[in-house]
Amino acid sequence: MESRSIFLNISPLDHRYSLSEAAVFDSLSSYISEQAAVISCAKAEIALIKAHLSVRGELTDELVKKLDTIAWTIDPSLVYEEEEKTKHNIRALVNVLKTMVPEEVGPLVHLGATSVDILDTALSVRVRDCVQQVVLPLLKELETCLCTIADAETPQVGRTHGQHAVPITFGFAIAEYVSRLGKSIIEIERLSKDLRGKLAGPVGAYNGPSMIVSDPQDLEKRYLDYLGLQPSEHSTQLVEPEYLLRLLLECNVAFGVIANLADDLRNLQRSEVGEVFEYFSATQVGSSTMPQKRNPWNSEHVKSLWKAFAPRVMTFFMDQISEHQRDLTNSASQRFVADYLAGFSMAVARMKSVVSGLHSDHEGMARNLANAGGKVKGGVLAEPAYILLAESGISDAHEVIRKITLDAEKNQITFYEALIKDTDSFGRITAQLEKLGVEDPKGFFAHPERYRGLAAEKAHSLAKKYSELMK
Repeated sequence: MESRSIFLNISPLDHRYSLSEAAVFDSLSSYISEQAAVISCAKAEIALIKAHLSVRGELTDELVKKLDTIAWTIDPSLVYEEEEKTKHNIRALVNVLKTMVPEEVGPLVHLGATSVDILDTALSVRVRDCVQQVVLPLLKELETCLCTIADAETPQVGRTHGQHAVPITFGFAIAEYVSRLGKSIIEIERLSKDLRGKLAGPVGAYNGPSMIVSDPQDLEKRYLDYLGLQPSEHSTQLVEPEYLLRLLLECNVAFGVIANLADDLRNLQRSEVGEVFEYFSATQVGSSTMPQKRNPWNSEHVKSLWKAFAPRVMTFFMDQISEHQRDLTNSASQRFVADYLAGFSMAVARMKSVVSGLHSDHEGMARNLANAGGKVKGGVLAEPAYILLAESGISDAHEVIRKITLDAEKNQITFYEALIKDTDSFGRITAQLEKLGVEDPKGFFAHPERYRGLAAEKAHSLAKKYSELMK
């Protein structure tokens, strides 16, 4: 087979990312490379031979070992050379296999099958194994890292619309992604176990197999059992496309969650925010001209990979449609499912490295929380002041507190300092805090971090739940 410098490859996945994420690339190659595609089709053809032999009662352990070895050792270059003659990839594979299998089973190669009985079945095996052996372990490692961070009780100001809202914990902010990604991981795992195959012939009606055996569906079941698959409930020449489509769509849901996380982490690294930062090695360079820069480039790369690969779902949807029993409009496009899984895996691996090396700036979070509230320092506590005052029986409590914030802004004092000036309101509010059993009620509004609701408890609960589920 022709060898080529890695730097002559066209796809960034095959040079830039295969070098930066070498271990992930090598793992993926075992399942979705072109060599893997040829081997998986060979394994499907071998499974068909075994199915025929098992129906006849002629399958021996020795023959199984010999056939399995053939599937794993087939040379893709020989299949490609044969395809130059046949102009048909599966017929080329069949011709090569016939030269490799024992002479007595030669007539059974591809017997009763149409090309897509092999291609769709092999694709299901390949995608299932890639997702279960590479994608899911990466996702679960990322989720576990997020669960660890979600246990952090570091006070942080919450944000809505890019503005300071009310206090939370950093762990609670990360727990959002623990929950969203965790559910997606569980769904990806479920859907990966439901990919299907077929041995139902050119239109799915078992025409060919019915000429070989009295029970074509039994033959199909035997064939698919050797590959660990169930039959498509209904087939044309194709397996029903929704089995694969739903899995890929859920992968894209997870991809979106990860891109959202990358965006949040990137924004928290802004100079004016400065609450977290990515690991930065001693030899790393942030800018070619500004030596002081430490850019959040890994988070940005994750978002960038999402931009490149998320739109591929349109092709997945278009591959759902095939005229009558089959056309060839998904033949080329479906090959790029491998690219999508690779790009997704690279992004997950990159996100895992960001999260596992993430540093929280506790001082930065404390500073931002203390200064939160727009022009009023401590103004994030206007909400609890209004709620408690209303609970005490003041119908226009919102307006009372709004005027207190204006006083704080005008006189350049903290919200707490302005609040205690209104002795009646402050007394009512303090009394309500005492009823709730809040410790040091008079000092509550001097410490914004105390107003965090159930942020820490909710984060701990989610971290515990999904840590267990990832096992």
